[in-house]
Amino acid sequence: MTTHPNHGHELIPRPEPTPDAVRVALARIAPYRLAEMEQQKEQALAAALQDGRIGHLRHWLAYWQAQVEIERRPDLHSRHQAALAAVHATSSRDAPEFRAAMADLRAVEAEAQQAVSA
Repeated sequence: MTTHPNHGHELIPRPEPTPDAVRVALARIAPYRLAEMEQQKEQALAAALQDGRIGHLRHWLAYWQAQVEIERRPDLHSRHQAALAAVHATSSRDAPEFRAAMADLRAVEAEAQQAVSA
């Protein structure tokens, strides 16, 4: 596992970009999400087998690397939770508050993806 402490406190070091390492990290910081990860892995594997493209599995791993990044970094986790709460608190997808919350959510996810892609 590696770590990049330039953004503050981390619950655990960043895992290596392998399915096993990401799974172990998720089990340490968000074990309640393991079933979701496994279900998505099965879907990605089925899609890869159906069309013969490994890209489905690469996307699955990249997604879960970003999810672990959000979970392991309190700064990202709190922003992610606040954005999700704001999304769910709006009454309409047309509301400016909904669009702002979705923009915040996308920004957090993009920051996490960029962190694990660097």
